[in-house]
Amino acid sequence: MKKTLYIFKSGELRRKDNTLFFESEEGKRVLPVEDTNDIYIFGEVDVTKRFLEFAAQKEVCIHYYNRYGYYAGTFYPREHLNAGHVVVKQAEHYIDMERRVDLARRFVEGAIGQMRQVIRYYRSRIKDGTEQFSDILSQIESHSARLNDSTTVEELMAVEGHVRETYYKAFDIILNSPDFPFEKRSKRPPLNRLNALISFGNSICYTMALSEIYKTYLDPRIGYLHSSNFRRFSLNLDVAEVFKPIVVDRLIFTLINKRMITKKDFDKHTDGIMLSESGRKTFISELDKRMQTTVNHRHLGKSVSYRRMIRLELYKIQKHILGEKEYKPYQSLW
Repeated sequence: MKKTLYIFKSGELRRKDNTLFFESEEGKRVLPVEDTNDIYIFGEVDVTKRFLEFAAQKEVCIHYYNRYGYYAGTFYPREHLNAGHVVVKQAEHYIDMERRVDLARRFVEGAIGQMRQVIRYYRSRIKDGTEQFSDILSQIESHSARLNDSTTVEELMAVEGHVRETYYKAFDIILNSPDFPFEKRSKRPPLNRLNALISFGNSICYTMALSEIYKTYLDPRIGYLHSSNFRRFSLNLDVAEVFKPIVVDRLIFTLINKRMITKKDFDKHTDGIMLSESGRKTFISELDKRMQTTVNHRHLGKSVSYRRMIRLELYKIQKHILGEKEYKPYQSLW
């Protein structure tokens, strides 16, 4: 399986013959381009036109983050998998409101299912929070009951918003840390440490989904739950909803509960709180390990990595819009 490269240092990415290398004050480092899935750039890195041409040729997406850890944009090479029929079907499912709402509802159901599973997982492990977890699950069921009655994307988003707000009540029970209270969801900028972790993790999850879409016939600009408006990409946001609870949130709980990230790993800025460079490195290192972790896929009858799971989810969406098989979101069993 190809790997993801993360660059935190400042320097220059260059091409020499059929090789890519990164040059910094510490010297040159050859990048195994044939074994590279995508590249994340967090440092001040210059690139040459020849480098971008070669990256496009080798089908490597490059994701840029600014000095504060905010997602800045993606170098998304020209699509190498082209199928006009798939794009037409994607557009048809977006324009036909009934089909769009149906698909958007499936994404919301998938996200809610994963949130439920996260709470159940910790309910079985944190005995003194059993009653509180059960109450939160009951509230989630109450909100979820409105899904089938929702006839617009806006109504689905409202249901998802209420469920997520309820789900976040479980964070303080799971973490029980005075250094990481949830308080309320805040972003752009996050106003406390826990929100900084959630925002950073979600942005990485969105770009991971984007990289996987590039390996399919799907067009990332056509989403269903998230409107295809003036944002460049939206399908990756839809798909990421299914994976954020089990990938990002579960990782955050592990990092804090095992004290792998502490309050020292954050910087306070004028308008909010951000992960420091050391914090981002720790988060990325552990996230990369998690994405390579394999879980049993009950339909395939074999173990696959979380990264591969995202690709398989996209194949299911593609089959749905082509009318081959109805899309059922992945549901974690643990």
